[in-house]
Amino acid sequence: MAIRLNEPGLRQARKLVRDGDVVRDERDDWSEHAPSADDENAFLEKEGWTEFRHWHLGIDDDENDETKGAYSFPYGDFSKVHRCAVISLESRAGQYDHDEIRDAARKLLELIDEGD
Repeated sequence: MAIRLNEPGLRQARKLVRDGDVVRDERDDWSEHAPSADDENAFLEKEGWTEFRHWHLGIDDDENDETKGAYSFPYGDFSKVHRCAVISLESRAGQYDHDEIRDAARKLLELIDEGD
């Protein structure tokens, strides 16, 4: 598994935060706020794989880029960045030694919290 930082996804996340498209929710809210598999499928049908890709900070180059398995570390609900998602992905990225993704998530969280 060769997961790396998805730079276009990070750029989109930063832009969304700067534009105010962010939910400043609590650490443990992501399990309730994360898109369901049906939500993902509906988004894919409407927007396609490129847009789906932009909602994740991790990309696995060993996977087919038109499968959900190629994308990891989601940061939002296809309309807004969720603070709880960024906290969750920062923790998971650190746990699995994806340091570049962890560090990007930490900086994104700082950007979110600056707006408070």
